[in-house]
Amino acid sequence: MTSDPADLTAADYLDSAREMTAADRPYLAHLLAEEAAQRTTSPATAAAIRATFPDPTTTRKD
Repeated sequence: MTSDPADLTAADYLDSAREMTAADRPYLAHLLAEEAAQRTTSPATAAAIRATFPDPTTTRKD
């Protein structure tokens, strides 16, 4: 485990986003996934990440 956030990779952020989804923390999952998307070099991969973890404040169905 690293103590420097600059050492984290997109995969690290995606793993954490999945954990937050499993813990029913959708907004935190979205934030972590957004960081993962920003760290990828492929626009298609970034778009897929964003589609998988949409912003729950804009997609809520109450």
